[in-house]
Amino acid sequence: MALAPSVPTDAGAADGAAINAPGLQGFVFALFFIFGGITSLNDVIIPKLKGLFTLSFTEAMLVQFCFFAAYAIIGIPGAQLVKKIGYMRGAVAGLLTMMVGCLLFVPASQNASYPLFLFALFVLASGVVVVQVVANPLISLLGPAQTSHSRLTFAQAFNSLGTTIFPPVGAVLLLGGASVVAIDQLSGPALDAYRAAESQVIANAYLALAAAIAVVAGVVWLFRNRLSGERHEASSVMAGLALLKRPRFGFGALCIFLYVGAEVAIGSLIVSYLMQSSVMGLSGESAGKLIGLYWGGAMVGRFIGSAVLRKVNPGLALASVACGAIMLILVSANSSGTVAGYSLLAIGLMNAIMFPTIFSLACEKLGPSAADGSGIINVAIFGGAVIPLLTGVLADSSGSLALSLALPALCYAVIAGFGWYARRPAD
Repeated sequence: MALAPSVPTDAGAADGAAINAPGLQGFVFALFFIFGGITSLNDVIIPKLKGLFTLSFTEAMLVQFCFFAAYAIIGIPGAQLVKKIGYMRGAVAGLLTMMVGCLLFVPASQNASYPLFLFALFVLASGVVVVQVVANPLISLLGPAQTSHSRLTFAQAFNSLGTTIFPPVGAVLLLGGASVVAIDQLSGPALDAYRAAESQVIANAYLALAAAIAVVAGVVWLFRNRLSGERHEASSVMAGLALLKRPRFGFGALCIFLYVGAEVAIGSLIVSYLMQSSVMGLSGESAGKLIGLYWGGAMVGRFIGSAVLRKVNPGLALASVACGAIMLILVSANSSGTVAGYSLLAIGLMNAIMFPTIFSLACEKLGPSAADGSGIINVAIFGGAVIPLLTGVLADSSGSLALSLALPALCYAVIAGFGWYARRPAD
């Protein structure tokens, strides 16, 4: 299996050599920005749909479950598609799928149907998966292998730039009028009319997004032959699964699962957490705007980390920031007011280098098996579906959002262990 296929060129990129395509890094950075921003909009739409359809936290977290399930379901066929048509055309296919997903918000809003919204999110995520299949391995190949840690971290900073910009804008568009009407006081035709009107607000936002994606897809299509000499090697599902027998890679894949799950779970709870009277007592719109601080911390940390990781042992750096995330969760869960709120938001800074560092450490020295390894890593992003859902279950069963943060804390503890384990170079 190869969710992130290699692109052997005349220089033999399959063996880890850099490929020569001047100016292509900027294109890849743009892709990171787009799929990062769209993914972060889930943190805004979750409280919107939760209030609109009077959902429990478990039911609301189905947004993330349906979105991140695409990594497990669409990843393999998406990778095969990219291998068949190439990176640039694959990017166009992913962008067009994202556009279709955005357009599906129209029938979902017209029917004011939560299941239809979930389906639209799944289709949107399917396009994101294909775009990510293109972006992750390509940025690793666009430069020397010895600086892949730094380069991937720098690319992830553009991902974080998107996650920083999109939520505040989404909060204004989607949550601005959320507190005007008390939905629990509505019933019958009045409730149906309110849901239809508020659903249309969501549809309008995603229609604008669809138009923007269409423009980007058109530009990428104009440069579809930019990567000359592109070739792809065949790989199998069993070849990828066999890599899990390697302790370092198997441990790393587990940590990708846990990291994405913890990061998404915390991001999904931020609005509801900050709205609590015991924390900051904010309105939905004000709390939504602060999501940008969470993802903005990751953005700043990735720009810094791209330089620091050139000089600091990546494994020890990973263990340190994972421990930092645990400490911030403990502070937030055992305090109140602005301390509780901002300590939770600061976890974004700790998250900054985790994904690219885990990815690089897990795949270190895989050689010709790098494509298969990247495929398994992409499937592990399915953690973004599972961990948030379990966190929602914990929040509902305990009646406490603070207590539900114990699950992300446990995830970070395992990641810290991997950082310590992988502090030495791979054999």
